[in-house]
Amino acid sequence: MKALHVITGLGVGGAEQQLRLLLRHLPVDCDVVTLTNPGSVAEGLVADGVRVTHLGMAGNRDLAALPRLVRLVRGGHYDLVHTHLYRACVYGRLAARLAGVRAIVATEHSLGDSQMEGRQLTPGVRGLYLASERLGRSTVAVSPTVADRLVRWGVPAPRVEVVPNGIDLDRFRFDPAQRLRTRRRLGLPETAYVVGGVGRLVAGKRFDVLIRALAQLPSDCWLLLVGGGPEESVLRRTAREAGVADRVLFTGERPSVPDGSPGPDLPSLTAAMDLLASPSAEEAFGLAVVEALAAGLPVRYASCPAIEDLPEQAAPAARPVRGGPEAFARAIAAARARGPHPRTAPDAAHHYSITRSAARLMTVYAATVAAPSESRSPMGARSS
Repeated sequence: MKALHVITGLGVGGAEQQLRLLLRHLPVDCDVVTLTNPGSVAEGLVADGVRVTHLGMAGNRDLAALPRLVRLVRGGHYDLVHTHLYRACVYGRLAARLAGVRAIVATEHSLGDSQMEGRQLTPGVRGLYLASERLGRSTVAVSPTVADRLVRWGVPAPRVEVVPNGIDLDRFRFDPAQRLRTRRRLGLPETAYVVGGVGRLVAGKRFDVLIRALAQLPSDCWLLLVGGGPEESVLRRTAREAGVADRVLFTGERPSVPDGSPGPDLPSLTAAMDLLASPSAEEAFGLAVVEALAAGLPVRYASCPAIEDLPEQAAPAARPVRGGPEAFARAIAAARARGPHPRTAPDAAHHYSITRSAARLMTVYAATVAAPSESRSPMGARSS
């Protein structure tokens, strides 16, 4: 089978990194097209041996990109086209149809109750999404929660398949020596209690809540924010105003150490933490939470479908927090008071192994390719 993955961009983000991890485990010949921003994940894919093409799309209304994408799909002789993220789903599904490919799968990574990938769910956004969704055969939801949202939106339930995000358990296995090395490289005191926050520094992640919570915690508590984004300057100012700027470390999209040299990767950074806190109130999955659990960390979260969709005993160290800075400060202090526990991965982390997710996606691929061809026009209307 030969497949083309179409994604909006390949900067550092959960969907982008999930695509790279999946391609390492799919027994399929895969190429990737990014509509915009061939960032660091594109570099990683190329290093993995994947062919990546940058379409050079100028914006949401750059219709000239559509015929370029159609030619690329047609010239690649693909058996299946798989789209990721809103803009790529809209353009990619139409391009695949126009190029004669009927086996079309789309993954919905970031659908919340009120927003999708940071954009508000207006009637126009919903209408365009549903119009393009009809051009595909299957829509993959990364959690049952997202599947329910899709059906409420108007996507027919039989077209929705749940394939959860996956993690590489071996990468996140806790290593105490790695913990010491990473803390030293970052300048973290060995005795510090380190609260981690992982994700894009955007308003919806609510990392300001953690900064304000830190101001209510003892002076040996630190906050390690892993990720970059447009809210970094705002968060730095918030830390200064809260009087905790000297206890908040920002790693950026590509972690570095104080001298500017490349720093540790995400598993090393989770090893350096004592707890992960996720104050985002609206998540589609909660990948950072699952990765933290794989590293054996206790977790306090505001929203995490990946955990909420499982039995409570699957992740006993993951607990919800309802409220703002005061609630998170209390929850973090209580978790610390319980003392350290073994850094082993719970059942929830094993449930989301990338090998399981890849196998489930292959089942979707096989059914999609085997489905009988429909007699439809490119916009999905049945021919008479």
